[in-house]
Amino acid sequence: MKDIDLNALLHRLQENEEIARKFAAVETAILSILKFRDLFEVLLTEIRERFKTPYVWITMIENRDLQNLISPLATSDVLRDRMSVVDRQTFRDLVGSTMTPVLVNDNLKPYFKLLPRKKKYFIKSMALTPLSLDGEIIGSLNQADFSVDRFAPGIDTSLLEQLAVKVSLCLSNVTAHEKLRYMAFHDPLTGLLNRRVMETVLQREFNRARRYKSPLAVVFIDLNDFKGVNDTYGHDCGDEMLQFLGSNLVKMSRDSDVVARFAGDEFVLILPETTAENAEHLMERICTYLQDTPLKLGPQKATCTISYGVASTRDPLLRDPAALLKAADDRLYEAKARLKATPKKRRKNERPP
Repeated sequence: MKDIDLNALLHRLQENEEIARKFAAVETAILSILKFRDLFEVLLTEIRERFKTPYVWITMIENRDLQNLISPLATSDVLRDRMSVVDRQTFRDLVGSTMTPVLVNDNLKPYFKLLPRKKKYFIKSMALTPLSLDGEIIGSLNQADFSVDRFAPGIDTSLLEQLAVKVSLCLSNVTAHEKLRYMAFHDPLTGLLNRRVMETVLQREFNRARRYKSPLAVVFIDLNDFKGVNDTYGHDCGDEMLQFLGSNLVKMSRDSDVVARFAGDEFVLILPETTAENAEHLMERICTYLQDTPLKLGPQKATCTISYGVASTRDPLLRDPAALLKAADDRLYEAKARLKATPKKRRKNERPP
């Protein structure tokens, strides 16, 4: 009997040692990574392959700042179907607000809210391991299995907790690195592409339009009386106005369009496969939407109105990207000049006639 117990104990110790070795291998694989995409891809792949876990995915809590950094993850084949995003309250209701892993093998239906969408899962137990960034819980690393016993409550979770600490440290390093990289390409206030990147994209799209003889339109946009917004509501509200305009330009544009903040209250739209006429139609829709959707600034509301100028590669005189952009800018200033000459009481919208 003692020999049987000893053999069982030795077998258990060997199993624990093997599990610890696998966790150590996962930690080693992620420690030197400096990109979100690589970190999550390696983490999910390593856990699934080393532990033979049927389902492994990441759940992120909605966070605007973090979303700007991780939005490129949508292009990853590995992550497209293995990441979910939920609101903070839903996450807290299911996982809690501590770093303690949650094991569950009963009444799993509420936890399906954490699953990536458009996927069918045949699971009987789950392990949800919270992840943190700079001391704040931002999501969880999740595993699920067909077996009801794989992640049964009461199982030792110390190695999962240790892995969470390592992943959280990696997230801190990756976030710092990604923020520097993000800031090199994006405007820090609006999250839009900055002027330098916009000029590179414009060159690329101009060359493509010439090569394939397809139309390309550029729109130069300027907020009307932005100084008045700052003077009336304050600079913080002015920043909100810029963010409001930027987000709506993105929302009303196609995925193939490029929205950039040029400088101050000036924005640029690059519209591939678009004629000047179609660009005008788009801007009319945007102007109408902005006119009908005032921005809430504290207890007050302010209407965001814009002027714009459109230029297109269909104009034979515009032979390079700089000329195209300058033409749109010139037409913007013509529109601004007409706006100043128009009595305020007669203005219906600040768009070119």
